[in-house]
Amino acid sequence: MRTTLTIDDHIARELKEIALRTGRRFNAVVNETLLAGLPNLGTPARKPYRLETVSLGGLTKGFNLDKALQIADSLEDNEIARRLDASSHRRHRTSGNPK
Repeated sequence: MRTTLTIDDHIARELKEIALRTGRRFNAVVNETLLAGLPNLGTPARKPYRLETVSLGGLTKGFNLDKALQIADSLEDNEIARRLDASSHRRHRTSGNPK
């Protein structure tokens, strides 16, 4: 299709420079540039991602927050001890009175 466009001077200069540098025709560079920009046309600009900070509570005494593995190990140890304790209580209740 043949049409007449009014292109800003600085844009036309850039398009002509690309055409000269790449050895392509000016109208081919214009078409490729328009085609590359079409998917973005009508798409609203994205707002920058922002995340509000919130307090996660105070520090836990006895733990250095710079040592996350120490905290994880302590939590895991506490959970193992709780399970062993619960298992021990179940054995004592079921082993005392056989029917």
